[in-house]
Amino acid sequence: MDTSIAAVITAAGASTRMGGVKKEYLTLPETPGPAGGAGETGAEPLTVLGAAVSAFAACSRIGLIIVTVPPNADNGEYAARRALPERLMRQDVPAIFFAPGGSSRRVSVHHALSTLAGFKPDYVLIHDGARPWVTPSLIDRVIDAVLLHDAVLPAMPLLETPKEIEGGFVSRHLKRSSVVLAQTPQGFAFPPLLAAHEKAAWRELAESVEYTDDTQIWGEFVGPVTVINGDAGNRKITFPEDLNT
Repeated sequence: MDTSIAAVITAAGASTRMGGVKKEYLTLPETPGPAGGAGETGAEPLTVLGAAVSAFAACSRIGLIIVTVPPNADNGEYAARRALPERLMRQDVPAIFFAPGGSSRRVSVHHALSTLAGFKPDYVLIHDGARPWVTPSLIDRVIDAVLLHDAVLPAMPLLETPKEIEGGFVSRHLKRSSVVLAQTPQGFAFPPLLAAHEKAAWRELAESVEYTDDTQIWGEFVGPVTVINGDAGNRKITFPEDLNT
């Protein structure tokens, strides 16, 4: 099994903005989906998580997938397994493992990276389990870019003018051309990312800071992150209506 490129799919959150319904385990509507079959009429019904994991499992360049699951839940791994197509659990490549999440997204990813450490991958892609419409094309482009640059972020341009506010008033007028919308999968060289997470964990405890994604951690403790074009269809499910848009 070639584990030089691995993937982490995050699905350990509480889905509070979905009213507590675990969004990654919901079934996608039968509407035409992107390449890979997610949501296609007549195809095997897929959950949100099932579609995301299937997209990475279909990539021959990825040898190992870690799915993070809710912590402190007796059926955390069991529920995640049930949300995946049976065919994925029967195949040997890529191998799929599960890691318990933590109190935040950063902690959950750190747990997954620690699990991956024993396999010694060279690179890792980290993807939100709530982004079921990720395409094989985007995954391949992220891999191509991370092999060249060690850290890569797919992003979409902002279509409206952003403002920074403070106390109910506009405090700063941002340039739209300098602001992007971050997507996943984000790709990284594995050893420095794991080391950066260990430093971030220490800083969280010492200074009560919060890290919202892995490019922020890489940027603080390792170096620059290359930006590539994202995919407009690679939407994240946050609210119930996002399933049908």
